[in-house]
This record gives sequence, structure tokens and C-alpha cells, in this order.
Amino acid sequence: MDIDFPLVLVVLTFACGFSWLIDLAFFKKSRNLLVNQIKQKLESREQELLAEAGGVANNSTTKDSAYLELEETLTKVSREPYLIETGKSFFPVFFVVLVVRSFVAEPFQIPSGSMLPTLEVDDFILVNKFEYGLRLPVAGTKVVSYKDPDRGDVMVFKFPKNPKINFIKRVVGLPGDRITYRDKQLYINNKLIDEQLIKAPSLQNRMGRYTEQLGDVSHEIFKASALPRVNKTWVVPDGHYFVMGDNRDNSNDSRFWGFVPDELVVGKAFAVWMHWESMLSLPSFSESRWIE
Repeated sequence: MDIDFPLVLVVLTFACGFSWLIDLAFFKKSRNLLVNQIKQKLESREQELLAEAGGVANNSTTKDSAYLELEETLTKVSREPYLIETGKSFFPVFFVVLVVRSFVAEPFQIPSGSMLPTLEVDDFILVNKFEYGLRLPVAGTKVVSYKDPDRGDVMVFKFPKNPKINFIKRVVGLPGDRITYRDKQLYINNKLIDEQLIKAPSLQNRMGRYTEQLGDVSHEIFKASALPRVNKTWVVPDGHYFVMGDNRDNSNDSRFWGFVPDELVVGKAFAVWMHWESMLSLPSFSESRWIE
């Protein structure tokens, strides 16, 4: 079952905050008034008991059954209702998590090998949510613009075919670019993108390793020795981006389903902070690194 965590977080934050505000607006004042009335009765009863004891205070004279009953009532009236107390306690936590997750940084786990060798399966990454502007949680509407994605950025976005799923790929084409992928060679605006061989494919390992230069970003890619899966040219429309995985022959990306509209952009991946393969293994922090 797919759970829309941002929506759940927004609802919980609103519910906790709303219950707190309702209590402040309608119930807290009357509750405090009743508390003060009971305190006055306690003081009055205490004075009566002192008078009866000739002005000498001790436990047996200052606390009779009526006094104890008033004390018990004061404790019950002073206590906030359970729902109000719970909402008041959890609201700051939910609010901070919502703000940080929506506008600052959000953690993601890498589910597949489409971004090898840059990102490994079960890497935990951090995504800068304000790099490309501030967006409203759940709705995703951009309310403040900072900058647009750059060529070479590792970008998290909602999958255009199913926005409930988050994808991570590298930005290859910007609006207006002409992208050609032919014979496993990448061309941008009819210019062949430079590649440097690091390790050639072999009989034992059919995956070749190369360094690719995209704009100002130099990064590594994998290309298999198998026949190319696609040979095609695309022109990126306004407000859209063309993305590809670094594992070029094992990536479901723009070559197969099209472009990423700006409204589905989530943020820029900037760091790997943990690697954790399963609940039965220990997390590793030795592979923490910046993402190129």
C-alpha cells in the first residue's frame, strides 16, 4: 500500500495545531477561571480549618475530607484534556519535521542500480529541497524561485507516469536542448559529449567504466558492451528536463518515457550519508560522500 507521507505529515501537523488553537480560543480561559475559583475555595476552607484549630496548623486540622475533595477536583480541572495535551506536545515536533522536510532537506534511499557507479543500491542520500526554489508540501507548487536545474545535477523528481513514485537521475538536457543518443554516444545540441575510458568491458565484466563531462560536472558512468537499446533525437520543451541514469544500459529514464516537467522536480541530491543494506545488517557511514 502506497502511503503519501507528506500528506500524512501535513494532516497531523494541522490537526495538532488546530486542537491547540481551539483550546486557546474557547476552553483554556474558562478552565483557568474554574481553577482560580477552586483555589479560592481551598484557601477559604484552609482558613476555616485553622480557625477551628485555634490558629495552630497541622496536617490533621488543615486537611479534612472536604479539603481533600477540593484538592482532587483542582487536579482534575487543571489537567488539559488528553487530546489537547497530546496535540500540544506533538505539534512542535511535527511542525519542525514538516518545515525541514519540505523546505530544507529530505532523506531518500536508493532502490535500484540505475545511478551506478555514482550511487549504490541502499545508499541513503540527502536532497536539497530549496536548491531549485521553495515548493508547498503535497501540492508541490513553487512559491519562491531560486535557480533552475543545471546540466549535470543529480535530481530527484516525481515519476511523470506515476507521481507517487520518486525517481533520481542526472540532468542531461535543459529546455530548448537537442539531445541525441546514438550508438551509445550522447550528443547535446549536435556536440558529442566527451568521454574518457577508465576500464574497458571484458568477458568477465561486460560493463565499461567511463568519465563523462556534463557542463561543469565530471562524473563516472557505466556502459555495457551489449547492443544499444535506443537511437533517437529529442528536443526538450520549455519547462521540462531530459534525464538519464549514470548506468546507461540499466536505467529507465527520459529515453523511454519522455521529459520531466518542472512542477515534478523535488530537489538536488547532494550527499550520501549512510549505506544500509537491510534491517539485519548494521548501517555503514564509511561511504559518506558528496555527490558529483
